[in-house]
Amino acid sequence: MDIRDMQIFLAVANEGSITRAAEKLEYVQSSISIRIQQLESDLNTVLFHRARQGVRLTASGEVLKSYAEKILFLTQEAERAVADNSIPRGPLRIGSLETTAAIRLPFILSDYHNSYPEVDLSLKTGSTDELINLVLKYELDGAFVAAPVEHADLDVTEVGVEELVLVSGGQFPSIERFEEFRNLTLLVFRVGCSYRRKLEDWLSLKGIIPAKIMEFGTLEGILGCIHAGFGVSLLPRSVVERANVQYNLRFQKISDKFYKTPTLFIRRKDAYTTVAMSEFIRIAKHRFNLMEPAFIQTE
Repeated sequence: MDIRDMQIFLAVANEGSITRAAEKLEYVQSSISIRIQQLESDLNTVLFHRARQGVRLTASGEVLKSYAEKILFLTQEAERAVADNSIPRGPLRIGSLETTAAIRLPFILSDYHNSYPEVDLSLKTGSTDELINLVLKYELDGAFVAAPVEHADLDVTEVGVEELVLVSGGQFPSIERFEEFRNLTLLVFRVGCSYRRKLEDWLSLKGIIPAKIMEFGTLEGILGCIHAGFGVSLLPRSVVERANVQYNLRFQKISDKFYKTPTLFIRRKDAYTTVAMSEFIRIAKHRFNLMEPAFIQTE
């Protein structure tokens, strides 16, 4: 086995298809097939179940995948550690919540790029659960997620605090009684979103089951439907205040237990901390503090 074998194996495992893996790696399909067959022969085991629709990892393949991810990660970390110096440069793969990406991240990325143009930044958005998984699998160098996060393999840094507010269309009066939620549609991100989980937990404590829940993949989809009076959601106040320029929205505070939530930056504990990463975290914390809104006071 060599490093290229591991890269090919992981590409096939992640794509679920030799054809798509070949396209991604810009290899001839037959070459990928031969390398996988040779790897199986060397290891004396079958790594993939083959079917007309694609390939699926066997039990042995699943074991190798976890090691292959670590091998490639450590190889990249070794290269970074040797090449690292006082000037941040090279790739930096960052993950972010949709809400953080919409409001906080543009200023962070702008500051960072202006200071360190030699760093090749890439961004992926997702829910807290999705981003944690990608960091654990070494597919992201770090990610902005919502608290709480507890995992033995993760290093967690609090970069700021978001104030969560209940958001409805501006044409509707404020929600005064919990019973009103029984007739409302909740507009939320996919399962795995921490804001959605907080809203559902809050309503559950009040014994409220909403009439309907609709899932969205984008922040714009949620805001547009709230603007149209289609339902309500729980979002950071910073997002709502910025969105009010375009949408007609109303927001109000919920209970003290749920309305403040830290934004965290997570990394693997076993990851080498490059100068590029250290500076990114520093700039992120600075920007969050600059943009920190005044919290709604309890009436």
